[in-house]
Amino acid sequence: MMNIPLPDLTPVTPEIAITISATVLLILELIFKNKGVLAFIAVATAAVVLYTIPSSHGETFGGMFISDTYSTYFKLIFIINLVLTVLISLRYIQRQKAEYGEYYSLLLFATAGMMLMASAKDLIILYLGLELMALSTYILAGIKRHDIKSNEAAIKYFLLGAFSSALLLYGISLIYGMTTTTDIYKIAEHLKTTELTTTLLLSMILIMVAFSFKIAAAPFHMWAPDVYEGAPTSITAFMSVGPKSAGFAVMGRVFYTAFQGIQADWTPILIGIAILTMAVGNILALVQTNIKRMLAYSSIAHAGYMLIGIIPGTQESMSAMMVYMLIYAFMNIGAFAIVILLEKGEELSDYEGLSKSHPLVAALMLIFMFSLTGIPPTAGFIGKFNLFMAAIKAGYAWLVVIAVIFSAISAYYYLRV
Repeated sequence: MMNIPLPDLTPVTPEIAITISATVLLILELIFKNKGVLAFIAVATAAVVLYTIPSSHGETFGGMFISDTYSTYFKLIFIINLVLTVLISLRYIQRQKAEYGEYYSLLLFATAGMMLMASAKDLIILYLGLELMALSTYILAGIKRHDIKSNEAAIKYFLLGAFSSALLLYGISLIYGMTTTTDIYKIAEHLKTTELTTTLLLSMILIMVAFSFKIAAAPFHMWAPDVYEGAPTSITAFMSVGPKSAGFAVMGRVFYTAFQGIQADWTPILIGIAILTMAVGNILALVQTNIKRMLAYSSIAHAGYMLIGIIPGTQESMSAMMVYMLIYAFMNIGAFAIVILLEKGEELSDYEGLSKSHPLVAALMLIFMFSLTGIPPTAGFIGKFNLFMAAIKAGYAWLVVIAVIFSAISAYYYLRV
């Protein structure tokens, strides 16, 4: 009789907790008419997961899954994102007549997918996490079944998302063909001794394109404005932070570890994408009249700023990008929460006279807009400052100058609100 050793499940405790809760919520949905109970369970799960994350360090599943300080940090962002989304959803989905029990389950499943992505030490786990996250967000984008815009958002997101997943798989298969492994660290060892070939360059570009799609970097951003506008506002807030953070988490892991040997080759491509992303996001946001579309373009622009953290390849720039991501989560969800709170239309003209009718809300919106612009003394300024300083120290002063110019442009459309 063969003794099969059981894997140590301590590192995956948070993911297991979230997955079990999501499955239980699907069953409880049949019993509870008041979906607030389900929301409460979702938040309680998040609290349990927050408690178990710090003690879950280690590797499991034959080294395919790793829980370390890097993944822990991103998991904290995902959990904050989940809790804030559940809180802003409570009243909102009632008003939108989209109060389905699976709403909270899908939020939990999407979060579990993001956590898997952050902890992936193997490209197969990375892909599994990505699909779990993506499939859940496709459904959430179209959860307002009676709304044609929501349906359109889900279809667009699904078609383009499926396309990017195919590119990622193709890139992974090319890497596997060259190195005979999908382990990120073994790929890194293998690439240290091999010359740069066309196949390697192609696989790196395919993987980069797939990640750029997830973080909505130009020119792979075309889905974001339509999906952000059509999806329920609470889901737009969730998608603007969660999948973006997960995309940056895997980007950091794959490019810093697996492709570190060919950094000189991927840096120029990333610089091009970063500049284009900042340009597209900031310039197209200027002409938007719909607040959700404007925030969509602003989120594209922020992806450009965050890429500046990945380009230098230093520990300091990576840390600055991670801090910026956390600050961005709060300021972006804050802005969307106010859009939900006011129950006004989505056009910018609907917000006229807000300082007279709702002075406190107008003041909060002003703080979030200042923070997104990066005006001192807000957290957004501190985040941008750290990020730009790290890039300057690494010798990318010219890139920071471009970013600052685009930041100045962004002040116009933020402060117009």
